[in-house]
Amino acid sequence: MEAYKREFIQFLEGAGVLKFGDFTAKSGRKIPYFINAGDIKTGDQIAKLGEFYAKAYLEKVGNRRTVLYGPAYKGISIAVSSSIALSKEGLDVPFFFNRKEAKDHGEGGVFVGYVPKAGEEVVIVEDVITAGTAIRESMAILSALEDVKVAATFVMVDRKEKGKTDKSAMGEVAEEFGFPVYSVVDVYDIIEYLEEDEKNAENVQRIKNYLAVNGAKA
Repeated sequence: MEAYKREFIQFLEGAGVLKFGDFTAKSGRKIPYFINAGDIKTGDQIAKLGEFYAKAYLEKVGNRRTVLYGPAYKGISIAVSSSIALSKEGLDVPFFFNRKEAKDHGEGGVFVGYVPKAGEEVVIVEDVITAGTAIRESMAILSALEDVKVAATFVMVDRKEKGKTDKSAMGEVAEEFGFPVYSVVDVYDIIEYLEEDEKNAENVQRIKNYLAVNGAKA
């Protein structure tokens, strides 16, 4: 496993973002592990997370200037921290996020921050994709922006789960909307990391059992 992947998984576990147990995903699936960016609680943690996203962005998108979109609520801090990390690397990108309810006074509208103009590209930063539900919600919200193209989506972990079909949810999103979806690590990296310590055997088996039923076939 690449060193940065191990470092990232250790970071997620140490920050309490990666948990093991019994959880229910947004898709309604009962899952044996949970990735929750909402458990990032300190300045050091969110700064570190932003650095990982910035590294992934520069690796996949390069120095191309886009606009970062962080879906409310967990994506907000990811978009802000990622834009700060990118600025430290010499790439100053604007960011914005949505309100859960449109504001009917003051500046009004559903978006906060920089609102992309026609012809500009947007990069969505999310915590995780399970069945693609959250991304489809984001695309519905972003459809209000005229002639704005989504260039890519970045998430922390590819859960390698099937979406509406036997294909992976990330693959379905990419196919449906025509942009790539990138992750820093995937569930098989997490399994490999856990298998390095035999005390994790139960969690490893539960994840493997889950993937046997819900894992993507392609």
